[in-house]
Amino acid sequence: MGEQLIDAQFMKSPMPVLRAARALRGMAAGEKLRVLATDPETLSDFRDFCKTSGHALVATSEVRGVYSFTIRCKAETSS
Repeated sequence: MGEQLIDAQFMKSPMPVLRAARALRGMAAGEKLRVLATDPETLSDFRDFCKTSGHALVATSEVRGVYSFTIRCKAETSS
């Protein structure tokens, strides 16, 4: 199972989260998405997004002003 990558560097908040949300809708449960961003606001944006959406924020890091977020797509629940 691979990892998709979204390069959202130099995009202002909330664009990186919106692009991630769109990508996650097309992914299978358990697949991972990595997002690169440079806007510091994305730190709280991704934490809030994952908390409310049910996706798992499995890793965050920052190197020279580039933030990396790894998100695991949630398992679909059957109603």
